[in-house]
Amino acid sequence: MAKKAVLIMGAGHIGVVMACMLADTRKYKVYLADHKIDTFDLKALGDQKKHITLLKLAAQDPSSIAQIIQDNKITALISCLPYYCNVKMAKVAKDENCHYFDLTEDVEVTKYVGQLAKFADKAFVPQCGVAPGFISIVAHDIMQTFDEVDTVLLRVGGLPENPNNALKYALTWSTEGLLNEYANTCYGLFEGKIIPLMPLEGLETIEIDGLLYEAFNTSGGLGTLAHTHEKKVNNMTYKTLRYPGHCEKMRFLMNDLKLNEDREILKCILEKAIPRTLQDVVVMYVAIKGYREGALMEETFVKKFWPKEVAGQTRSALQISTAASACAVVDMVLSSPAKYKGFVKQESFPLKDVRESFFGHYYD
Repeated sequence: MAKKAVLIMGAGHIGVVMACMLADTRKYKVYLADHKIDTFDLKALGDQKKHITLLKLAAQDPSSIAQIIQDNKITALISCLPYYCNVKMAKVAKDENCHYFDLTEDVEVTKYVGQLAKFADKAFVPQCGVAPGFISIVAHDIMQTFDEVDTVLLRVGGLPENPNNALKYALTWSTEGLLNEYANTCYGLFEGKIIPLMPLEGLETIEIDGLLYEAFNTSGGLGTLAHTHEKKVNNMTYKTLRYPGHCEKMRFLMNDLKLNEDREILKCILEKAIPRTLQDVVVMYVAIKGYREGALMEETFVKKFWPKEVAGQTRSALQISTAASACAVVDMVLSSPAKYKGFVKQESFPLKDVRESFFGHYYD
């Protein structure tokens, strides 16, 4: 069987791991593109480098991207770029009639992709990854086991294993994406209706495996789940997990010092002061309460992801959890393209199929 060609835009932390994972299947001809590809360290591709073609492409040059898609018969465009680049990427995919995937948490970008995908012959699948993404798949799957669902709590955090700074945090992914989640309007369900919620509010504590965490509202993690279950579920919220004390300090930086009004300065401060680490853990907590045969029941799903090797290189827990879920979704769509067309929600993918995919072992 001929390999399907996929183009990954963005050779950052997630793009590199997705390229390695997809190349490892031997089902795909993988092109990895970035505007800084001439300074790219091939060590990042590990033992998959000979199976991945590197291209120098800029997100600001859609005509060159379109030409690459045409010349190489690209089946799918996968954007691992910052959220604000995804409008252009989705437009290129639509114009070139190829499938589209991204990792965005941004609500407005997702709305745009949804509009663009109307009547499209190909699948447009934004919000791949952990949250939104895998957590939506998990929650929707568990919800199907209830006769009636009352409350859905979704909590996810990417954390350093051993925090040792005032924020008790390490940068494990895009700083722009992090600040976007901390600053933009959040949404949830209350009495069956979608309502706006303030970011960095709704602070609560939660204990998982004997460790205490705090959780607070952040934008985008709920994905499309609230729209899917509006008027069917009373209450639904998504919150980010951090070690206690983090939220208060981010409120001080973003609200009291008004650095939310100048995110570029805040980004520079964080990237200069807060280290990156491969020694991280991704904590996922889903709690669903509802009725089965008239009895009030609760079911929880708790999962911790740890660093693992991919292509002979150690990858962070956040890289593993994000890339594995995104790759599973890409693989399911490209394996059954007739099944997925137009705008495709994460909760459309059965958890069983994700676990049984080539990438399922990353969830062990």
